[in-house]
Amino acid sequence: MVREEIAEAKEELSERVISVTRVAKVVKGGKHLRFRALVAVGDGNGQVGIGMGKANEVAQAIQKANSVAKKAMISVPLAGTTVPHEIRAKFGGADVLLRPARPGSGVIAGGSMRAVVEVAGVKDVLAKSLGSSNPTNVVRATMVALSRLREPDKVIAERKAASAARG
Repeated sequence: MVREEIAEAKEELSERVISVTRVAKVVKGGKHLRFRALVAVGDGNGQVGIGMGKANEVAQAIQKANSVAKKAMISVPLAGTTVPHEIRAKFGGADVLLRPARPGSGVIAGGSMRAVVEVAGVKDVLAKSLGSSNPTNVVRATMVALSRLREPDKVIAERKAASAARG
């Protein structure tokens, strides 16, 4: 019964292909060409994962990336339709900023960041990529930012506990 529920949950996931790149490895006989795909997968309700797959054909690379993304899903706390607080995160040369937005604002974000926050279920957010424009690093920095988000209730409880301990 548990497997059936997991299978149903996996079917409801939305998939977004962020980039497909042709990569080459130089070998003795010439160049070995492959395709690398970067995919974001989410349920639109606070669950999101990213994956990268490499294969001889584009479809196989996307399929591999999709399975990797499903295994690497994280839970993102949401405050209604937006993120609970402002956050900034870095990964490699990429630096991203996510800010809460008023309802109805929509997703104001660049290409690869937009894909990740949309499949996560964030409807209103102001986002800016401040560093590198490399899609892989921007997506990973976005995932770092989303993983660092905290629920407002937990933050308030921690602050109350800390102030009670001090005084």
